[in-house]
Amino acid sequence: MQIVRDRRTLRRCLARTVLATALLGLGVTSAARADREDGERSSLMALLEPVQPQVEPVPTLVLERTGRRIASTGDPIWDLRLEIPGEPTRRFDAVSGRANRQNADRDRMGSRAPLPAGTYSVGPVEPLADGAYPELGPVWISIEPTFTTGRRVLGIHQDPSAGRLNSQSGTLGCIGLVHRKDMLDLSSLIEQSGTQRLVVMN
Repeated sequence: MQIVRDRRTLRRCLARTVLATALLGLGVTSAARADREDGERSSLMALLEPVQPQVEPVPTLVLERTGRRIASTGDPIWDLRLEIPGEPTRRFDAVSGRANRQNADRDRMGSRAPLPAGTYSVGPVEPLADGAYPELGPVWISIEPTFTTGRRVLGIHQDPSAGRLNSQSGTLGCIGLVHRKDMLDLSSLIEQSGTQRLVVMN
């Protein structure tokens, strides 16, 4: 190592050392400041991001086609299930539309096709007088599409003719439960749970 003997040279070496230290310190300070600004920016963006609302599960009816059929008439059996949060799922066999109209236009009034897929609002349970509506059973529950469709006057009811060879098996488009007891049980569960939503899957 060379010994610095000249004061002028010594001062120059000291000045360079001080400058290098200052530049090094400036670099570290800039990096720290940049990190801090990035952190602040991330925190600000997190505050500005829209908060996704927590959707509480609600009691829901779900109608879905199955691969089963009523042997005597060929009517496809649909699975109508009631999903109440925290409770076991209840399932009921149902029909929708006529057996030979399953592929007809489901959005056209009078097509006798199954319900169009989509979400519906469920109305109140309305008991029917015995014998007043022979093809509707003991209860009527209206359903209203929440989407655009040509179908009107829709509901959930029993289909007393389900499986009978009298040309009335199936429905004109409504949901028809195959069994009377199922219709009464479903009506009671809907009233108890406050179910107001139906989803037709397919």
